[in-house]
Amino acid sequence: MDRTDDSFEIKAGTGGDVAGMFAEFSTAFEEFKRTNDQRLGEIEKRGSADGLLEGKLDRLNAVLDGQKSAMDRALADKARPMLDGKSAQGDEYKDAFSAYVKRGEEKALSVGVAADGGYVVPAETESEITRRLTSVSPIRAIAGVRQVSGSVYKRAVSLTGPATGWVGETASRATTDSQTLAELSYPTMELYAMPAATTAFLDDAAVDVGQWIADEVNAAFAAQETTAFVSGDGTNKPKGFLASTMVAEASWSWGNLGYIATGVSGALPTTSASDVLIDLVYALKAGYRQNANWVMNRKTQGSLRKLKDADGNYLWQPAASADGKARFMGFDLVEAEDMPNIGASSLSVAFGDFKRGYLIVDRQGVSVLRDPFSSKPYVLFYTTKRVGGGVADYDAIKLLKFAAS
Repeated sequence: MDRTDDSFEIKAGTGGDVAGMFAEFSTAFEEFKRTNDQRLGEIEKRGSADGLLEGKLDRLNAVLDGQKSAMDRALADKARPMLDGKSAQGDEYKDAFSAYVKRGEEKALSVGVAADGGYVVPAETESEITRRLTSVSPIRAIAGVRQVSGSVYKRAVSLTGPATGWVGETASRATTDSQTLAELSYPTMELYAMPAATTAFLDDAAVDVGQWIADEVNAAFAAQETTAFVSGDGTNKPKGFLASTMVAEASWSWGNLGYIATGVSGALPTTSASDVLIDLVYALKAGYRQNANWVMNRKTQGSLRKLKDADGNYLWQPAASADGKARFMGFDLVEAEDMPNIGASSLSVAFGDFKRGYLIVDRQGVSVLRDPFSSKPYVLFYTTKRVGGGVADYDAIKLLKFAAS
């Protein structure tokens, strides 16, 4: 007996049981497939599908997205560690940090005072901020990450290795050509958040100030980071991969990202739509495909969720478990809402090995500056960290361009 899409909508946001939510998600996807199969059958027979059927499919798409978001939030809450254990820096430092946040007391612990003012958060809180950023920032979760102590990270990249050749045991050896190197530079930029609290809240003995700061700044940091990693222009922020120079894959060279065009402005081809996606997969060299991910936003994923291969199998498949990732054409799919919607000449789909293709650079340390004066009766906490980022391997990421060429 079929269930209505309305019943799915009601259950999409209810309950905290991850297993139950995953079961609802799987059931909703089966209904989505049945509805889409009916839509495709009508298009094949009559050339178009009923508008009510299209509307139901859109609602089911929204339900699937809502269920996945709810599961992600529940899993993040379940995995959150308590921050009241023993610190590597000792309870004395944690207590001093707590006293600074709650009452502004600066005890004689020079290790905790940042050179530019404020207090350096305990290591466990900094680790929690970074760990939770990884769980809520989709690009950080799949990119390469380096921690540095300086303000700029530089790395040399070999574009061509030294010349080699085969020779006999006693034959003379010709001098080989030197390899060609390029230098990539990743300056770290200041990212800040300014949570506010009342004095009464801070005076509450039950408040874990480290956990509170981590909770307050993580969502803000993650949102800003993800936008920068995708489309940042590199001015006072990391440079996103979409800010790179784009060229058709046939004209690719180092320093540019290659793209495959769909052949249709603002859309996939009307027939054999999956062919252009296959071309994108195989534009990536085999060594990169092993660890490749799809990156797109929710609306683009909803469009691609309807596609089938030549044998009638859906190219999009749900995660095998509640904490897993959806897969598309056999590769993990990552949702990044900062990717552009499908439109004329949009670069709405990325495919690549982001662990090798994009590098995030974190400068060690997160600092907090307490400000009880600027916004009375609230106490502001100017919390900063320094982060940079940019493309690390221009051959490891490919884009799908929704354009004629």
